[in-house]
Amino acid sequence: MAYNEIIVAGFGGQGVMSIGTTMAEAAMSQGLNVSWLPSYGPEMRGGTANCCVVIADSEIISPIVLEPSELIAMNQPSLDKFEPAVKPGGLILVNKSIVERGIRRDDVRAVYVPSLEIASELGNMRVANMVMLGAYIEATKQLKFETVINMLRHIFTGKKAHLVELNEIALQRGAACSSGL
Repeated sequence: MAYNEIIVAGFGGQGVMSIGTTMAEAAMSQGLNVSWLPSYGPEMRGGTANCCVVIADSEIISPIVLEPSELIAMNQPSLDKFEPAVKPGGLILVNKSIVERGIRRDDVRAVYVPSLEIASELGNMRVANMVMLGAYIEATKQLKFETVINMLRHIFTGKKAHLVELNEIALQRGAACSSGL
């Protein structure tokens, strides 16, 4: 039985909500139960933002995540705030491009992802969130890459169709950061 409670957190403009909605939509496409609950700070860009995502193959008890099994921390304040709440045995994915410290716990797994460096290498800083999502998918095996890529094909059509390949590469590069766990 799968019951993943995830917090995705960072600054506004880092694609935090996009990661959460992509996770939720991919899980629904796979026939799983999902909840997605956004939380914004006082500013849309630059303020704090996080979302709670619950993915389960059973009934979801609550959309509110107090003790996440996984945390995607896109910045230092998010790691500082949510690291203590992660369940023992959980997983923390850290955007090591801007987070200056490692995790302080030894009872969770950590994956350090240089998402901004990878996005820069790919020529588009806006795919840093897809790098983090790729690392999550590989580390948890909860979602399928094919499902996410098929969703991207439906989102990016016409003049934006070329973005599918870029996002797919970003997902793969992120997954490489988690391989071997």
